[in-house]
Parts: sequence; C-alpha cells; structure tokens
Amino acid sequence: MYDLTVRQRVLRLLGSGQTVSAVSRQTGVSRATVRQWRDNPDHLSSRVASCPRCQEIPQPPAPGDVYAYLLGLYLGDGCISTVGDPAKQVWSLRIMCADAWPGLQEECAQALAALRPGNKVRRLPRQGCTEINCFSKHWPHLLPQHGPGKKHERPIKLENWQRKIVEANPGSLARGLFHSDGCRLTNRVRREFDGRSQLYEYPRYLFVNESRDILALCGETLDMLGVAWRLPKPNTISVARREAVERLDEFVGPKY
Repeated sequence: MYDLTVRQRVLRLLGSGQTVSAVSRQTGVSRATVRQWRDNPDHLSSRVASCPRCQEIPQPPAPGDVYAYLLGLYLGDGCISTVGDPAKQVWSLRIMCADAWPGLQEECAQALAALRPGNKVRRLPRQGCTEINCFSKHWPHLLPQHGPGKKHERPIKLENWQRKIVEANPGSLARGLFHSDGCRLTNRVRREFDGRSQLYEYPRYLFVNESRDILALCGETLDMLGVAWRLPKPNTISVARREAVERLDEFVGPKY
C-alpha cells in the first residue's frame, strides 16, 4: 500500500512532463499504478484521505473512544491477515467473539463500521464463536502492532499517537481488553470460623494474556483509572478489591 506522499510525488513528476515509464523507474511504482493515478487523480486522493493515517499530515483515528475499544479487542482476540492477491495489499481485521455474548459481537461490529464506514463488516460463524471481520488496505496503518508471528512472541508497543488516544480514553481500552481476554466472575471462598465452614462470594475481574507487553499495557490502563490490581500469576491480572471492582464496573461490567 502506497501512502499519500508517494502518490503526490508521482503526480508531480507526471505534471512536469515525464513519461509513465520514467516516473515508474524513479519511484519504484509499477507503470500500471502510475497510469491509474494519472487517469484518476481526484478519485485516488479521496480514497487515501479516508484513512487518517495516510493523510499528508497524519491524524489520529476518530472517534477516539471507539478506536481505543477496538484496539483492546484486537490486542486480545484479533489478527490482521492479507486477503486475495498479496500484490493488492488488502487486509482483513478478524476478531473472534464467543457466541455466548451476542452483545459483545454487536459492539465489535459497530466499532469496525465506525472506523471504516465505507467497508463492509462481516459475521462468519466458527466453532463456538463468530468471526467479525472487515477488509481494508489501511488496517496496518491503523493498528501498527500487526506483524508476523504470535503477539506474545514479539514486542507490542503503542506509537505516540496511539498512546495519546489511550490516555484520553483509558476506560474504552480497558473495556476492549476485558471484553477480549478478560472476564468478570464471582469468586467463592470457603473459610473456617469457630469450627464452622462459611462461604464468601465477591465479584472479581481477571485478564489473562501471554504477552508481557499487553499485560503491562492493561496494568498501565488500570492505573490511569485508579483501579488497584495485582498479578497472582505471570500471565494474569486480578482486580478483586471492592472499590476497584466498583470502579472498573463503570467502564466494563459483565459481558453480555
């Protein structure tokens, strides 16, 4: 996928009177693509402008709260892969949502549609879950954490523009993370007092992920929200204090 600056350079060279072949040699863009840009410059510019990260001055995706939520879903249960001919560089963002929570599936689909309003959102049944996906040439620009291999086997770091969105919308990122790799459950503990066994129940959040970077990001997000948390296991974040659970309930709550 060529960004806007490459296309603008091609059009400037063409405007100076150079041939398609000469521009192709200088820029590395195929002659077919150069001809397509020459013949449809306005159409192509409008398509590029539809991606905020491909504008001449890159902009953050909007709305920010929806982006932060989708980022959380992607980091948990999402992946990006090529579709069809690799030369066309069309990508599919796929997020797996359990069938037990149809409301979560709907919220995921709405987030995809809001960020790529010109692209179709599909729901494909899988065993025990539904794949929510959307095709676009711009997913790697919008989610630069994409890369080869499993997320927990490679570094996952936010870019500066992403971090600004997260700092403005930490609750939305927390919601996406816990909707993907987290849960809100009832913890049951049996204690012995004066020879009698008594059962205690209290709500608790758990977030489980094998990536240390994603776990750290979840912890940082909880810190922004003022939610106390701990690591009972190397791959698990627990939120169990009553006031911390109540605070997180404001943004996440049970899956539905």
